[in-house]
Amino acid sequence: MAALRILGVDPGLRCTGFGIIEVSRKGNDPEYVTSGTITTPFPAALAARIKVLHTGLTSIIERYQPQVMAIEIVFVNVNPQATLLLGQARGALLAAAVMHDLEVHEYTALQVKQAVVGHGHASKDQVQAMVMRLLKLTEAPRTDPADALACALRHAHGDSLAPAAAGRRSTRWRSLPGYTGSSS
Repeated sequence: MAALRILGVDPGLRCTGFGIIEVSRKGNDPEYVTSGTITTPFPAALAARIKVLHTGLTSIIERYQPQVMAIEIVFVNVNPQATLLLGQARGALLAAAVMHDLEVHEYTALQVKQAVVGHGHASKDQVQAMVMRLLKLTEAPRTDPADALACALRHAHGDSLAPAAAGRRSTRWRSLPGYTGSSS
C-alpha cells in the first residue's frame, strides 16, 4: 500500500508555515518529510505578497507531491482589515492546492491543538513540543512550521493521536528557492 502524503499549512500574509508528513495506509506512525516557511516581502503591495505565497506553495506541492492539504481556518480577530488580508492570503494558498487537484480539509486552531496537545488552548511551546515528540524529531520546529505540521497531524489522526515513540530522527534545516525549510 502506498503512503498518504499530507501538506499542513498555517496561513499568514507575512509568514506562512508549511509541513509535510507521510502516513502509511496501514496506520503506522507518521513520518516527517519537510517543513519551513514561505515569507513575503514587507513592505510590499498586497498583490506581490499574494503572488509569493501562491508561487511558493505551488513550488512545494510540485516538489513533494502531497495528495491532501490540511489548512487552518482563518481566525476572525478584532481588526476586520487584518482578517480580510489574511483571508486573501489563505485564498491564494487554497488556489495553489486546488490547481494541483489536492483534496483540501480545513480545521480551526482549536481543533488542531485539541488533537495534538489534548486541549484547545495550548500554547505555541506546547504545540512545538508535541509535534517534535509525535514526529520523533531531534529539535523542535519553529512556530509557524510546527503549527502547519500540527495541522497535518490533525488530519492524519483526527482527535485520536497515539502517544509518540521514544526514538528521535534528525532534523536538518535548509533553504530552497522560494521558501526556507527543512527535510529529512
